[in-house]
Amino acid sequence: MFFPLLCLFSLLPFGLCNDAKNKGVINTNTGTLQERMEQLLELSSRRPIIRFNNKLFKDLVRGSPRNYSVIIMFTALSSHRGCVVCRQASDEYSLVANSYRYSQFYSNKMFFGLVDFDEGSDVFQSLGLNSAPAFLHFPAKGKPKKQDNMDIQRIGFSAEAIARWIMERTEINIRVFRPPNYTGTMALLTLFGLVGILVYLRRNNLEFLLNKNTWSILAMFFVLSMVSGQMWNHIRGPPFVHNSQSGGVAYIHGSSQGQFVLETYFVMGMYGMIVMGVILLCEAGEEKVDPGFRRIQAIAGLCLLAFFYSLLLSVFRSKAGGYPYSFLFK
Repeated sequence: MFFPLLCLFSLLPFGLCNDAKNKGVINTNTGTLQERMEQLLELSSRRPIIRFNNKLFKDLVRGSPRNYSVIIMFTALSSHRGCVVCRQASDEYSLVANSYRYSQFYSNKMFFGLVDFDEGSDVFQSLGLNSAPAFLHFPAKGKPKKQDNMDIQRIGFSAEAIARWIMERTEINIRVFRPPNYTGTMALLTLFGLVGILVYLRRNNLEFLLNKNTWSILAMFFVLSMVSGQMWNHIRGPPFVHNSQSGGVAYIHGSSQGQFVLETYFVMGMYGMIVMGVILLCEAGEEKVDPGFRRIQAIAGLCLLAFFYSLLLSVFRSKAGGYPYSFLFK
């Protein structure tokens, strides 16, 4: 009769000791919804974009139950990775996250996160991601669908494009607030200042203002800039280039709905060479010039026109799927 009681009292100190030890250990298991929410709120209070490692991603993003959605950018920001596009995409993503943080629609129903390859390589592997940057939406219920993977090849990764994609997936409208950029204004003022100084220095001889060649070159440069898509770049803010899925660098956007900044320079150069070819053909018809030189102008103009028109047509054909026409290049 006394033996069970003796055993019970002999084990009691060990039980109290274990309880004391357990009280000194921080519980990192985010098993319940309340614990997940508390940890997410604590992390998001420090910065708008939560950095997830392998464990945090597994517990807070893929764990269940969950009544919140998470927008995550998968990237590789370390300098030794050499991902220039990742840095550009990260800046645009930060604009969206900060705009959401201070918007009227901010709530604990959606969080912004980031997974760097060096901190979450297992996450990349589990999701089958072999390129960066990438944007995924993890809904509150169920697994991500195809539409939850943002198609940056088609729509780019500007802050406005990311906000529209989030609106489609979560019905949360985020108005992007960009910090004021006075670069364009300063460039315009500098241009007007230089023109004013030039006019002042040449105030006794302003015949150059009546030179048709000067105005022709300025007008041609303006037209080529607009035709090549410089205004589209100013409005949409596309990336300079993009890392392709094969690991290389894509200079030409694969869709007719988007373009890269470097691509517009290529297009502008091709249009310029076509114009140069037409000018040479027109100059070859001048009778006052030596016939041999006229022949050279005609051949050079025809070659420039044929080559760069074919190249431009090939680029358009690669962007517009199903376009049937080509000239010298497929």
